[in-house]
Amino acid sequence: MIERHGLLRFAILSVIAALVTIGLKATAYALTGSVGLLSDALESLVNLAAALVALFALSVAARPADEEHTYGHSKAEYFSSAFEGGLILLAAATISATAGRRLFDPRPIEEPGLGLAITGVATIINLGVARVLLAAGRRNESITLEADGHHLMADVWTSLGVIVGVAAAVLTGWHRLDAVVGIAVALQVLRSGYKLVRRSLLGLLDTSLPQSTLDTITGILDRHAEDGVRYHALRTRQAGAMRFISFHILVPGRWTVQRGHDLLEQIEERIRSAVPNSVVDTHLEPIEDPVSWEDTRLERPTNGGSVEAG
Repeated sequence: MIERHGLLRFAILSVIAALVTIGLKATAYALTGSVGLLSDALESLVNLAAALVALFALSVAARPADEEHTYGHSKAEYFSSAFEGGLILLAAATISATAGRRLFDPRPIEEPGLGLAITGVATIINLGVARVLLAAGRRNESITLEADGHHLMADVWTSLGVIVGVAAAVLTGWHRLDAVVGIAVALQVLRSGYKLVRRSLLGLLDTSLPQSTLDTITGILDRHAEDGVRYHALRTRQAGAMRFISFHILVPGRWTVQRGHDLLEQIEERIRSAVPNSVVDTHLEPIEDPVSWEDTRLERPTNGGSVEAG
């Protein structure tokens, strides 16, 4: 995985693509007067705003941990993707309102050939950039880049729908079809925005890691059962590319502190190797003490304490 600062170049690419496609789609709308092409141009404005927010969020997420943010700044990516999702929902509302008015006041489309050709060029640009952003986002586990990539792919499908709708309106002479396509575009944009906002909120709410990752972790922990070792209070969460894993290890009370410590180090290293970009916190307890089995809450009693190892 490259350094988080290295991801900024992908956000810059997204900003440049948004500026270019805004110019192209605005020109296409000016030539044709098509509400479908207008909706497409408005979504590109959202793309620009989202790309600028993504650039800022990635620059914040790349900052190292400090005294006030001891776990780093990786959660900044969720704020970016949630903001982008909100912009997408706003774009859907704007497109719906514009298309709704045009549905009752249809107008003929002018210069459709040139306008659709220009939109086609913008669509190809978005498709290329979207593929780059999605690949980089998955490779580097950046929800910000993935959000930008998915947004651009939604824009690609939107543009294709608009091109088909405008062409059909011109060929059939039924100009309301242009507005119908605009409304269909709004519904697709709405769906994309909802999914993005939901995923971002789940990240901000410290949702547990996927079941497949949990199975990997428990598989490593279960290997030590034959030595009389048990575990509980397994908790996981993810913040951007970072994964946080904590659990308690219960060992026979006759073990020395050194032996228990060595076991924790071994388990932590195996988990870090199996689950990339993970921070592993462990807690050592005697298996014979009933209190150890009760110590599963995040909060601790004020009248007692324990010494952690690992």
